[in-house]
Amino acid sequence: MVRYVYDYTDGGREKAGLLGGKGANLAEMTRLGLPVPPGFTLTTEACRDFLATGTEPAGLTRELSAHLAGLEEAAGRRLGQRDDPLLVSVRSGARFSMPGMMETILDVGLNDDSVYGLAKASGSERFAWDSYRRLVQMFGSTVMGVGAPLFEEALDRLKVLRGVPDDVHLDAADLAGLVESYKELIRRETGEEFPQSPADQLRRAVLAVFLSWNGERARLYRRREHIPDDLGTAVNVQRMVFGNLGADSGSGVAFTRDPATGRPGLYGDYLPDAQGEDVVAGIRNTVPLAGLERLDPHSYEQLREHLRTLERHYRDLCDIEFTIERGKLWMLQTRVGKRTAEAAFAIAAALTDEGLIGADEALSRVGGEGLARLMFPRFDAAATGEPLARGLPASPGAAVGAAVFDSAEAVRRHAAGEPVVLVRQETNPDDLPGMVAARAVLTSRGGKTSHAAVVARGMGKVCVCGAEDVVVDTAARRLTTGADTVVEEGAVLSVDGSAGTVYTGAVPLVDSTVMQRLETGDTDDDGIPDALVGAVTRALDRADEVRRLEVRANADTPEDAARARRFGAQGIGLCRTEHMFLGERRRLVERMILAGSDTDRDRALEDLLPLQRQDFTGILAAMDGLPVTIRLLDPPLHEFLPDRLGLATRLAAAEARGETPDGHDADLLDAVNRMHEENPMLGLRGVRLGLVVPGLVAMQVRAVAEAVVERVRAGGSPRAEIMVPLVGDVTEFRLVREEVDRVLADVSATSGVPVDCPVGTMIELPRAALTAGRIAEDAEFFSFGTNDLTQTTWGFSRDDVEAAFFSAYLDKGVFTASPFETIDREGVGRLVEIAVTEGRSARPSLETGVCGEHGGDPESVHFFHTAGLDYVSCSPFRVPVARLEAGRAALETSAARSQVRAGIGAAGPDAAQKGL
Repeated sequence: MVRYVYDYTDGGREKAGLLGGKGANLAEMTRLGLPVPPGFTLTTEACRDFLATGTEPAGLTRELSAHLAGLEEAAGRRLGQRDDPLLVSVRSGARFSMPGMMETILDVGLNDDSVYGLAKASGSERFAWDSYRRLVQMFGSTVMGVGAPLFEEALDRLKVLRGVPDDVHLDAADLAGLVESYKELIRRETGEEFPQSPADQLRRAVLAVFLSWNGERARLYRRREHIPDDLGTAVNVQRMVFGNLGADSGSGVAFTRDPATGRPGLYGDYLPDAQGEDVVAGIRNTVPLAGLERLDPHSYEQLREHLRTLERHYRDLCDIEFTIERGKLWMLQTRVGKRTAEAAFAIAAALTDEGLIGADEALSRVGGEGLARLMFPRFDAAATGEPLARGLPASPGAAVGAAVFDSAEAVRRHAAGEPVVLVRQETNPDDLPGMVAARAVLTSRGGKTSHAAVVARGMGKVCVCGAEDVVVDTAARRLTTGADTVVEEGAVLSVDGSAGTVYTGAVPLVDSTVMQRLETGDTDDDGIPDALVGAVTRALDRADEVRRLEVRANADTPEDAARARRFGAQGIGLCRTEHMFLGERRRLVERMILAGSDTDRDRALEDLLPLQRQDFTGILAAMDGLPVTIRLLDPPLHEFLPDRLGLATRLAAAEARGETPDGHDADLLDAVNRMHEENPMLGLRGVRLGLVVPGLVAMQVRAVAEAVVERVRAGGSPRAEIMVPLVGDVTEFRLVREEVDRVLADVSATSGVPVDCPVGTMIELPRAALTAGRIAEDAEFFSFGTNDLTQTTWGFSRDDVEAAFFSAYLDKGVFTASPFETIDREGVGRLVEIAVTEGRSARPSLETGVCGEHGGDPESVHFFHTAGLDYVSCSPFRVPVARLEAGRAALETSAARSQVRAGIGAAGPDAAQKGL
């Protein structure tokens, strides 16, 4: 028979999945002998059964009654008895902490009769009526569905009528009248009477808390925190203790360390003569926890000792809620506390130094997302006001600059030394110079993997995308918000890429010492090592010691390559040659495209060759001794031509003025029309370009080979690798490889320097993954292009779908996270696993890696570790994040294997890390 209810004496923290975090920890404190009000927990299984069927699970009412009887016997009072009522609280308690997202009902058991008994037993009529009005208000809102603002309005009217600032100054008669007003409000809104039966109150309260698991705010919170929807919540029924019995009573919240910084010492707030929800609601100013020492030295010292006990026991930061009832301290809740990223690293290092945890556990308690937040500059939160606009936090950090509305203006102002924010409806490759020049990018369209987002993250630029309330008028050089605020070009904007917010004016920035250390190796200005920097460095060092995955970087310039190396990259996993064809070089590409003969095309390619060679030489020098994977040209050629509409408009305008149209523009428009594709992503690009554009592959490979020769002659140790993009069939790869091998052999013979470049392919099409065994017969390495593999697997056009329906898919639970941000394990991930397995069956020495943006996503890094890849590659600024997560993934795998050997099963994720 299924058991649905557990006393606190029957549980423990090892049962958190069944009893929820709150119930398990209350049981654990009871086991430790701390002063916990007696109670019991209804399990998450009961919640799941109720939500699945809509009816109470069989036997639940019987178990609830039996445990209530035990609570009544221990207290010597019955629930709601008339002369001295036992009252209970009914609180939610999910496996992972979801503060404020679900429901709580206090003082269950009070009614029109027992309120007088409570007044007599407590000696305070006001206290009794205050407790009753709290119950009616909470029950009416949570259980009976009356809007919470209606109760607040009734309370506000009474305070105005009595001329008092808060409810503390209302007397017993006032509160008794308020109870009647509340009951009349319930009667009017629902057609029901407030229930007078204590048993009925308890049953309905329990079911309402179960239902709150599916409330809108709870679902939104779970989606943000990636908490599964199928866990359900437990419900805790606990004897009430009261902090609102006078000056010798009160409630508070305490932390064993500062959850913002990680510094040791007691932190928290205390509110005399108040219940716990008063502390949270902020209806009165609290006093710092240190103030309790003056108010109640005995309780303060007890609390200090209990906090020490809990931190030693949990070996982590603990968050405690407590109540003092007439000088008696009660512990109402504890949990491993949420903390900032800064505190997470600081606490992990401190607990290691104190001998409470080891280096591996310290590493498991920090995360890549937290590290990313520490690497970017931040705005001073105290100096921000109401945002001008909100969008998607596409690339974290904070930046200030003048608003500009095109790339050329961004470049011009940047050259003059002015920081700028590039504002566009959306960006495209033509905007790259402006993005390089800008401190931040703001777009009114696009998602977290739009062009603006991906490129900005790759460059470490702050970016907010999809600010839908912003109307960008490029022609008028201004933006307008939904509130009709107009920002003209040159006005200063502050962009917070971590929060997705934009402000007018210059919000002060707080520098990141962590980034300073990673970038330059410097400490603070006074030469004293920063404690946070030290904690981050220790975590990264340990990750490097234990990880199996190599971490490489996506880099296209010598500067980015050098920066990536400083960040700890072990090579370049993706060098995109198309970025080398932008700017002034675009004219050479136009010549190649417009060439009317093989001779003209060859001349254009010959002019490109030395420029490409120079680029590759610089990158190989920056990564000397480490692998550099160079991808042959991938995008469609029309991306290097001017905009079709702009060309047509210029030609039409010239004709309208009676002028002779520019011949070059006419040729370009002709080429653009000829090369136009309805779906360029699936058109003439990648390997297909190499097969149909004579000389293109040979020029690029020759540039690579000659760069290798130049570096060897300079005494370097170049390790270039050549990658063929978008292969769908082994025959495509073989044809290109033949040309690659021919050029490499020719350069080797001509120079007298052996040029041995491994040749592999990007796996970014489902067919390539499914035929990986055949491709691996000729390819020496695979690099998974998971951005395009996700698009082609799902049938999505990334730039279109994120704004169109991704939010709806997230709301409806189709996605728990965007598949462009975190790898889709069941679909795309399965293709990766198939390709790795079949590829290595054909070629055991096959090297495999990933070079999509997923390579820097913390959760995805864990998948790539378990899938057996050799490396991940990501933007330079995400290299430290990937290093950290690769180490954590190795520890996670090791721990899982140990548990399997011990026969106890894999552990779930640590609740402490949720929300870090």
